[in-house]
Order: sequence, then C-alpha cells, then structure tokens
Amino acid sequence: MTKVEAIIQVSKLDAVKDALHEVGVEGMTVFEARGHGRQKGHTEFYRGREYTVDLIPKVKLEIVTADEMVDKVVQAISNAARTGKIGDGKIFLSRIDEAIRIRNDERGEGAL
Repeated sequence: MTKVEAIIQVSKLDAVKDALHEVGVEGMTVFEARGHGRQKGHTEFYRGREYTVDLIPKVKLEIVTADEMVDKVVQAISNAARTGKIGDGKIFLSRIDEAIRIRNDERGEGAL
C-alpha cells in the first residue's frame, strides 16, 4: 500500500476530488494548510497599507491506496490540479506497511 499526500491550490479541490472519484478512489482525508514553496508569498494592499502574505492557503489531501492504483491516482491529481503556473503544489508518496479498520479489526488492503 502507498500513502499519497498532495498539497494543492484551494480552488482545485473540487476538480481533484472529481478526478479521484472517476479513477475509483473511495476515501481521502482533506486538511486546510498554509505554506509556501518557491513563490515565497506575495504582497497585498489593505486599507492603503501594504503587507506581505508569506503563508499561502493550500489544501492537503491524504489517500492510502493499493500499489497498483498509485499511478492512476497521481495522474488524476496532477491533471486536475495543474495550471502550469508556480504554486500548483506537490505530491509525495510513502510506503504503508499495514492498515487496520478499527470497527472490525480488518487488516491490509481490505481495511482501506
């Protein structure tokens, strides 16, 4: 099993959820996040004063999936979240040794 963690733009969440549903992803966890990468934030004006926004609002998705689904999941996220501009996000992959469903103690991929 593999955990797919994706940090994407807030505006792309619905498109990514729809794309993941189309490839058969049944469950995911979504977090509100703030951060920056290469874009290092930006400056804005509010009531005539300039201030720096250095932590940009983002969304973090976590999905644990069977190894044979990883390429489909990554492709779905990439295609749905891509704008071609800086700040599109990142995808991270990690191995998962075990998954356990608390309700009935089911283990492995069946617990997903």
